[in-house]
Amino acid sequence: MIGKALSHGPRVLFLDEPTAGVDVELRKDMWDTVRELKADGVTIILTTHYIEEAEAIADRIGVIDSGKLLLVEDKKTLMQRMGAKTMRIDLQTEIKQIPDALSVYNLRLDDRGTALFYTYEVGAQQTGITRLLSDINKVGLRLRDVQTSQNSLEDIFVDLVKG
Repeated sequence: MIGKALSHGPRVLFLDEPTAGVDVELRKDMWDTVRELKADGVTIILTTHYIEEAEAIADRIGVIDSGKLLLVEDKKTLMQRMGAKTMRIDLQTEIKQIPDALSVYNLRLDDRGTALFYTYEVGAQQTGITRLLSDINKVGLRLRDVQTSQNSLEDIFVDLVKG
């Protein structure tokens, strides 16, 4: 079907769930073709339930829930506006609870008591990280490692449709 659609050299291409039910190799080849078309200036309108594909390929994102268009926005802007990062702070020793002096940070403690999790907005001017690390030091906790990760477009999508 994609071959037939491309035979006319379209400037706009509509793809409705193009990778549903295809194997991994064909999916990869298909996305390589889509990237080439995009680079050649073809406008591609894609519907998909595979949010990671939209995140990898799309410039603009539209979210539809129960037939209602919730938003259409530049992907980078959306990720900046609704994105969150989580900092994992691995501790050298186990703790049973988060010290009261750190309660203002809304930290989560993992089940083993060896890691704290701090979530902050991607686009925030002030993340609070410097103050948090200073306060962790003040309460006597020693760090083993620190890692950050950003939520995905799928995480944002789930948050949007939950309301």
